[in-house]
This record gives sequence, C-alpha cells and structure tokens, in this order.
Amino acid sequence: MPARPPRVFIADDQHDVLESLRLLLKGEGYATDTFPRTDTLLGALRARPADVVLMDLNYTRDTTSGEEGLDALAKIRSFDATTPVVVMTAWGSIELAVEAMRRGAQDFIEKPWNNDRLLSVLRMQVALGQALNRTRALEAQNRELTGAGGDELIAESAAMRPVLETIESVAPTDANVLITGESGSGKGHIARLIHAASPRREHSLVTVNIGSLQETVFESEMFGHVKGAFTDAKNDRVGRFELADGGTLFLDEIANIPVPQQARLLRVLEDGQFERLGSSRTQQVDVRVLAATNADIDGEIAAGKFRGDLLYRLNTIHIRLPPLRERGDDIVRLAQRFLARHAQRYRKNVVTFTEPALSALRRYSWPGNVRELSHVIERAVLMARGAQIGPADLSLDTAPAAADRRPMTLEAIEEEAIRAALGRHDGNVVAAADELGMSRSALYRRLEKMEL
Repeated sequence: MPARPPRVFIADDQHDVLESLRLLLKGEGYATDTFPRTDTLLGALRARPADVVLMDLNYTRDTTSGEEGLDALAKIRSFDATTPVVVMTAWGSIELAVEAMRRGAQDFIEKPWNNDRLLSVLRMQVALGQALNRTRALEAQNRELTGAGGDELIAESAAMRPVLETIESVAPTDANVLITGESGSGKGHIARLIHAASPRREHSLVTVNIGSLQETVFESEMFGHVKGAFTDAKNDRVGRFELADGGTLFLDEIANIPVPQQARLLRVLEDGQFERLGSSRTQQVDVRVLAATNADIDGEIAAGKFRGDLLYRLNTIHIRLPPLRERGDDIVRLAQRFLARHAQRYRKNVVTFTEPALSALRRYSWPGNVRELSHVIERAVLMARGAQIGPADLSLDTAPAAADRRPMTLEAIEEEAIRAALGRHDGNVVAAADELGMSRSALYRRLEKMEL
C-alpha cells in the first residue's frame, strides 16, 4: 500500500495566500486543508490529525502584533502537544519569533516567503513529527507488552541501595550519567527510570544501540543528513540528536562508538551543536545524554580505543549496576514479577514456585543477569504443567561441572552454606546466623577464618 501524502493544515485570512500555498504544496506531493480563521483551524485539529500546521500570526484583530495567532497557538498546545506548528507573519521580528517558540511553535517563516526555505522547513517538520510519533507508538507498545508498572524497579537488596540513592539524587538534574554493568543487568531499565523521574519526562527518550550501527552510517544516524549528501540520500533525514531535542538520548554500548566519530560526539556534548551530513548549517539541540557499557572503559582508554575527554563528558555521574548474583533475594522478587507478567501474557494459570525451585534460583550464578532470569521464567511458564513451577521447569544447571564433581569437604560445604545464607539475607549476619542455627559470634569466627 503506498504511503499517504503528508497533510498540511494552512491557516491565513488572505485567500490568495491560501491558494498560493495550496498550489505550491500540491506540486510537492502534500495534501492540504485551508482555513481562513483560527477557530476553524482549531476545530479541524480537534477532529482529525495533521502532519504539520502552517499558520499566519496576523488576522483581523490587528495587523502587526501577531496576538491572534499567538493565542491560537497556545490553544492548540492546550489539547495537542505534538503536531508541529510553523508560524508565518509579514511583520517578522526576533521578539515575535521568540514568543511563538515559547508558546510551542517549531519554526518561523517571514512573508513573502522563499519557496525553497518553506519547503525545507515543512519537510523537516513532517519527518520529525512522524519519527516522534513512531517513537511514542513503540514506547506505548512496549508498555503494553511489559504490563502496567513494568518500569518499577525491584531493588531491595543492600547491593542496590547505592544505585537507588544515586538515581534519586541525579534524576531531577540535567547531568550526564554513565551506567556500567554486566550484559543483561538492567542498564536500559535504569536509564528509563532516570528519564521518567526527570523534568524531561514529557519529551522523548530516544535509545540508540551504538553496537548495532555500522561505522559508515553512524554520522547519518546520529546527526541526520540532507538530500543529496550521498548516493542514497533521496530526502532529508532527521538524526537521533534532533529526535531527542528537549528530551533524553540513551547511548547503549557506548564503548563501541567508532574512534573517528568520538570527536563529533564530544562537540555535541560540549555545546549542543552539530551539522547534518552534507550541510554547513549549524544546529543547536538541548539533549541530556545517558550512556551505558559493559566494557572495561578504562581499559579501552588505555588501549587507545576510547577518548578520555569523551568519558569525562559522559560520566558526570557514574552508576555501577551490580550483577544479579550479588543481589540476594532480589532474584526471587524479580522471578515472581516475571512469573506474573509471563503468565498473564500467555494466559497460563501458573501462580507460584515450589521451594526446591526457589532454592535453584538462588544457587544459580546468572551469567546473563536479569535478562537471563526473565527468559528462564518465560520458558518455565510455557513448560509448566500445573500451577507451580518446579526445578525441572527451570532447566537450570546448578550442579558443578563434570571435572569438579568430586566429594566436597565439610569445610567447603559449610562455606557454601554460609555464603548462600548471607546472600539470601543481603549480608545481615544476625539473620544468617539464625537461619544456620549458630550464634552470631560463631558465625563471625567462621567468616574471619574464611576471610569473607
């Protein structure tokens, strides 16, 4: 099915202006609706969507101040926060342009207009609006798939307390944050939480997996390009920094950024400025950057694969996310969350774990962290034949490797039991001693002996 033409709502009190714009845009493949008054424009926007609004600021109330158009712009934003609006006036001034932007306009055109400039602005705003709509649709789909409260952080273990305290302190600021941790430990989840608790939450969180970008397309993906910048550049393209303007840009796997491109990224982080590929026009954006990596970033710097000055811009605040194996009974809490989610998704009447299954979950080392836990529970929900998940449903190999399957000494068994009890109680020696049936002093003596 061919894509529908972009629809432009045009508002102006002069019939010849409306007709000229309609003919110009028709020749460029746009569908148009024209309105001689702001009230009819507002009614149409409430009834059906437009890809962009092109509206005059001066109507019958007076001819120079732009107040009627500014009032209409404010009314549009009261019920429609997303449709791009480009304003026009024959009495252009910097002050009027600033006020229009303050009330929610995306760009400003002076009459008499330049056709190339007007068409360029409309192309960019249509592309930007459509890209933002796709982003919002994906975010809504993700929320639907994960269920209500899908971004609630389960983090009651002692190992996660520093993470929670840092999120609480840094989220309301504009500070850049570097999140490090093993693959699958939940770095993207932390980025979403920071954005959701920030003043930028009404704007988009744009995620880029740096590791999936080929070096040849990195510049175009991040900064956009103009038509004709290279052989396949058939149209202008909006980059990820423009998409995230006013919001947050999450750069996952940041250590994989190509070395030649690190200087360009550093410049944007320093002053918010960049040029689209093939353009000499400098653009300004207001973007907060969150980055994540599972790499040894200091080792990458020592090897000459990552710029130290770029790291300093990215890690104004550093959050180290502990692996799942260090999070005690968060393992069980997360497993129960995933059980409820996947059981609902697959409409399975699976409601709990057996005690041996919970024990297996605690003993397993979880090399794939939270991501692996979710996959294991999803598979178990699908395979379970009753209302409970047992060890066999989990298919976890918690036994030692074949080469190590020899009798354990009593000392080794005792050490393993102590470690497991401490993990289950988040390092609480009193609770672990109670579970193990020994006094606190006896447990301390064993800990000292084992150098734990």
